[in-house]
Amino acid sequence: MDRKNFLNTLITPSAPSKNRAVQTKNNAKERSARTAVQQPAPDTPLYLQSGLNPYTGTWTTNERIHLLKRLSFGAVKEDVDYFNTLTYSQAVDEMLNTTNTSIGLPLKTYTPDPVTTLPTDPDWGVAVGQTWVNIPTNSGSVNSNRTASLKHWWLNLQINQPRSIEEKMLLFLSSHVTVEFDTVANGMILYKYLNTLRTNALGNYKQLIKAITLDPAMLIYLNGRFNTKTAPDENYGRELQELFTIGRGPGSGYTEADVKAASRVLTGYTVNTTTATSAFDPARHDTTNKQFSAFYGNKIITGQSGVNGQNELDELLNMIFATNEVALYICRRLYRFFVYGNIDSTIENNVIVPLAAVFRNNNYELKPVLSALFKSEHFFDVLTQGAMIKSPADFIVGMVREMKIKLPPAANSVIQYRMLGYLGTTTMAAMNQSLGDPPNVSGWQAYYQEPLYDKSWLDTDSYTKRRTFITTILNGYTNSNQRLQIDPISIAKRMSKPSDPNVLIQDFVTYFLRMPLSDTAKAQIKKDTLLTGQTTDSYWTTAWDNYMASPNSQANINEVTTRLKSLCNYFLFLEEYHLM
Repeated sequence: MDRKNFLNTLITPSAPSKNRAVQTKNNAKERSARTAVQQPAPDTPLYLQSGLNPYTGTWTTNERIHLLKRLSFGAVKEDVDYFNTLTYSQAVDEMLNTTNTSIGLPLKTYTPDPVTTLPTDPDWGVAVGQTWVNIPTNSGSVNSNRTASLKHWWLNLQINQPRSIEEKMLLFLSSHVTVEFDTVANGMILYKYLNTLRTNALGNYKQLIKAITLDPAMLIYLNGRFNTKTAPDENYGRELQELFTIGRGPGSGYTEADVKAASRVLTGYTVNTTTATSAFDPARHDTTNKQFSAFYGNKIITGQSGVNGQNELDELLNMIFATNEVALYICRRLYRFFVYGNIDSTIENNVIVPLAAVFRNNNYELKPVLSALFKSEHFFDVLTQGAMIKSPADFIVGMVREMKIKLPPAANSVIQYRMLGYLGTTTMAAMNQSLGDPPNVSGWQAYYQEPLYDKSWLDTDSYTKRRTFITTILNGYTNSNQRLQIDPISIAKRMSKPSDPNVLIQDFVTYFLRMPLSDTAKAQIKKDTLLTGQTTDSYWTTAWDNYMASPNSQANINEVTTRLKSLCNYFLFLEEYHLM
């Protein structure tokens, strides 16, 4: 498994694929910098032999950035510096223990349509700027607006996340135990779905599966509410095994008869869309015995009547989680999301199998598994670093966070949500990742589909849209007299020594790229941007010192802004910027 050499394929694909996006003609400066990246020789494949032994290597800025980019959205310099005071083990512990405790609630930033919303609809009683999460509605257009509100709120949580894996885990789970917001189409129920994921994101996986089985959004999405003894619906019984627990790996042996039997166990659940709750109706439940295959030890779940019928769910989950395959499958999914897509036999034996043992031995608690993975020599192996393409969420949210692009204040929730809509439901969705709306029940292909995995994020269309977004955010996106824009001066001020062009460019390489650039490439970038074609460092140092001495001088502001904007443009347009 040659994890680093894939960048050559990304730049010059050898066969037709979605990765042909990067054949877009780039200017000469981009090409010169790109070809200077220190890459392994094409005929020298590199393989990982490392496993779950505790990491004993260096704990430098490089490793801290790697940890943050994988466990959160981007690596904000201030967070990187903060972890300098901790050991790598302490840093992982903090990322796994710190949660987003001040998440607030999604807000009403819309006006109901009087044509489609009856005068008696409760939503009319919710003021703009207040939350709607506990107020029912009978209006489809209001629910559409609430779904958009929920997505904007969720994106804001990603942008303002603390030093925690919680938001990244929420994205993982939304692509694993998936519902599609547009299909569910009920704001209150979708809010409760996200709350179910958040509540269980770092808890017990078995408990999560029980909670998601009974979640109203899932009961709507996979037709569980229509699953009755007289008309069994197999959708959830199938996906419970195929996607949520057992998978289709080499050790998966459940049968079509197991799907039917599980579906009969799950009969009887209903959804109240007004209260956004689910309930068990004994009259709709199949009380006959359910026979399972040899894969489950020929287990028979005895049918129960009355309210006891819902106890069959626990028996079903106990049976499923008694198999070894659940731990193996979930560990593979976690690995592909946080580390790398392709799992060869070496990774399977050195990482997945022992990680699955940790999972089982800890009664399916997620934290011990994540801790073992992120503290391992394998996770910090040089070949895992910079070896994944950023998802649209990592690309957009990471850029906003790392470059501290300012959103409108929360006090103006209407305009703030409008800007969040531009970032998320407009731009991110156009790049094929709309929060809450993966393409199907399997989630986003990048997290499971061989052989491309994360490379499927880039095609000619999505890559062009990434470049368009970079240009827009550098020049500024304006809506309702509010502006989203990269402030290049503020970025420079956060670096270690902005007056020194060599140090400044190295800081950009360190914090914004996951592949090194040669000294020749950095010298060329310096000349083309900060020195505006000159060769003496003082051309930049003098300009910066003049600005710092008189920061209100428009001439001084323009002088440094023009050069720093050129520097930002240079780095953001490198293909390497899309790696993490």
